[in-house]
Amino acid sequence: MAGKLDLYQQKRRFDQTPEPSGADKQTGRTRGKRKALSFVIQEHNARCLHYDFRLELDGTLKSWAVPKEPSLDPTVKRLAVHVEDHPLDYGSFEGAIPEGHYGAGSVIVWDRGTWAPQTGSVEDALRDYEQGKLKFTLDGDKLHGGWMLVKSRMRGNGDKEQWLLIKERDDEARPEAEYDVFAKMPGSVMSESMGARTKRGELRERTARKSSKAGKPDAAKKANGHDRPDIVTSRSAESLRTLSHDPAIEGAKKAKLPASFKPQCVRSQMPRRPATSGATRSSSTAIACSRVSRRSKGSATFASSRIMATTGPPNSRVR
Repeated sequence: MAGKLDLYQQKRRFDQTPEPSGADKQTGRTRGKRKALSFVIQEHNARCLHYDFRLELDGTLKSWAVPKEPSLDPTVKRLAVHVEDHPLDYGSFEGAIPEGHYGAGSVIVWDRGTWAPQTGSVEDALRDYEQGKLKFTLDGDKLHGGWMLVKSRMRGNGDKEQWLLIKERDDEARPEAEYDVFAKMPGSVMSESMGARTKRGELRERTARKSSKAGKPDAAKKANGHDRPDIVTSRSAESLRTLSHDPAIEGAKKAKLPASFKPQCVRSQMPRRPATSGATRSSSTAIACSRVSRRSKGSATFASSRIMATTGPPNSRVR
């Protein structure tokens, strides 16, 4: 058991963080017995707001960090980054991880309950997990029905595996555009804490991190060279997620492309040649013109460029 939690324990200082160490003997399920296995989803408002999805299996909580909340829409595939195993008693952990520690930020238990493998026994579920495709049924306070975790071939930072969390098509499935379970049912199932959301389910504005440098927005303004702050540093995590689905330049207005473009010419002064006898010198001027035009629908778009250079007489006298 200790070997499964080595990485978890190496990343934390348990004399300074309220997280459970997992040093106590785990009360894992005995293999082959059909006892209910626990699951938990924790809302973790760390450097980036995300959701920790954990399934009890083989004596620990197998864990995935889900950057965006799980969706009840079967057509939506949520990225789930596989992280280190957690001890079973982490499933009831709520609190604030101090600044300067791994995963610093607030943690609430958004949902918890039991899960069961769809393939049969716990051994079958463990084999499916090791092969990278696990189908299961959740029976929680908020989430229910069939779900699936599938390991993808994508690679993230370091050696972390990239999985996909997908809702199966059943009576519990809902289109994402019609129903957002995290907005409709915010807050902890263990306490009165609302976590990163208000009672109406809206995301709170993030407060500045203690470790962040003072005057960071002003620095972003100077780097841009204008009064508008940087589009990334000035946005919350939820705003960035919205922007990723509908990218746009702030203040820009959508318009049709013109049928053609006027030629644009750039006149540049070329380096002068070294002076020869007397006061004679030579200068050259290059005129570069490029013209891009687009023909009507059905014809190919083409670009043409022409460079015309004119050079004065070689021994002209400068007056």
